[in-house]
Amino acid sequence: MASQDMPSQYDTGMQPPGPSGGLLQNLKSSMQINLDIFREPRGVMRIIHFVFSLFAIISICSYDNEVTFSVKCPPPAPANVVKFPYDYPFKLDHLSRQVACTHPADRYLTLYGDFSSDAEFFVAVGVLSLLGAAAAAAGYALYEAKYQSNPLIPLADFGGTALLALLWLSASAAWANGLSGIKHSTDPGILMRTVQCAKDDFCTTVTTGSFSGLNTSVVSAKPFFSFELEIKFVGCRCRENIRYFYDPCGLKIWGNLF
Repeated sequence: MASQDMPSQYDTGMQPPGPSGGLLQNLKSSMQINLDIFREPRGVMRIIHFVFSLFAIISICSYDNEVTFSVKCPPPAPANVVKFPYDYPFKLDHLSRQVACTHPADRYLTLYGDFSSDAEFFVAVGVLSLLGAAAAAAGYALYEAKYQSNPLIPLADFGGTALLALLWLSASAAWANGLSGIKHSTDPGILMRTVQCAKDDFCTTVTTGSFSGLNTSVVSAKPFFSFELEIKFVGCRCRENIRYFYDPCGLKIWGNLF
């Protein structure tokens, strides 16, 4: 008696499970919303991380200011006012204005300095930090069971947190230096002594606006102590799963990280 072959998955119309399908199914099966994580320090720190990053980005990208020159014109022309509005990314050396009232040849007023690299690096780190905080918070809320059971996930979280702390430290220092350069380049006392203004006492007054918005962007960059606290809490979670040669829970605020 001939043996009867069993129908294959192709005969029945079933599709073979692919590797991506299996991974997706595994993630779906392990997904479970748990908002209690935001009562723990690492969940709270991710929220603070997100808020500080968002505020730092908004405070620099929404800032605008202007430098105003009052210049003398030959009689009977009245005094002329030349304005230089500027904003992010602060390429001041791209700004030039023609003073049409001068005679016989027109004169130009310019600003100096390109601070776009510092500003753009700061914003890029802020965006990366913002997305990282959102992704980590979502991972905590949806996959807490995997976070607890797989020791590599807390380790990756710890490494990513330490990397973001280093990037924020570098970006904050770079942007503080760039902001100092912007203040120097738009300082009325310095601009009055430049050749373009000092020659024939061409400029009578130079004024500039407030820098409170940019000062806020530096201050709102996530404080270093909160980074260290975040590394501490994430590191403690790592220690519960993996034995280290050091104890991350022993770190103190303003400890030996830097």
